[in-house]
Amino acid sequence: MHRSGTPIFRHVRRYATWEDAALVQALQRGDEHAFEEIYNRYGLHLLEQAYRKVNSREAAEEMVQDLFATLWHKRETAAILKLKEYLSTAIKYRVINQIKHKLTHQQYLAYSRVVLRDADHKTEQDLAAADLSGALTRGLARLPGHTRQIFQLSRMEHQTVPQIAGRLQLSPKAVEYHLTRALKMLRVSLKDFLVPILLLSLGSTSCISS
Repeated sequence: MHRSGTPIFRHVRRYATWEDAALVQALQRGDEHAFEEIYNRYGLHLLEQAYRKVNSREAAEEMVQDLFATLWHKRETAAILKLKEYLSTAIKYRVINQIKHKLTHQQYLAYSRVVLRDADHKTEQDLAAADLSGALTRGLARLPGHTRQIFQLSRMEHQTVPQIAGRLQLSPKAVEYHLTRALKMLRVSLKDFLVPILLLSLGSTSCISS
């Protein structure tokens, strides 16, 4: 109790009868009781307003606390004409910023997941290509010298059967024989990698002879 004998709650209760404009004026003078009355009068309403939009009690409480902290710190400069509308607008902008930040964060996470997934997929492709390249190199090394030379002229230098025959002074039939032999031996060496793409890249005997 005060020395005058008036209980503190009666002193505070007096602010509950004030108009918003009077509370704003008292707030601007640094009156903590006026600030407390504003909080008691509108805090719950603002909390419900925020919660309906963000669907998070914790986030809504943080926004309301931030709003009133800002209200107190800027009490002398805030242009408050209508208190209820001012507070409602202030919490609305905090909700918008919260949703914007949440969407941006979610979009970033979604983007990161896509990038990481693509990176993992590319890594798998690179590893598979490296394994295939190594197996092909080992398979070529096992080919007899003449057969390997003819295969490389055909597949690496893209020469035709007649061109290879003329270069090595062989008959076209001999060139086709060595190419067919190379393909059969490579298919054995690359049996773990035999997929349609590989078969297309190696080609068929009919393609070789064309």
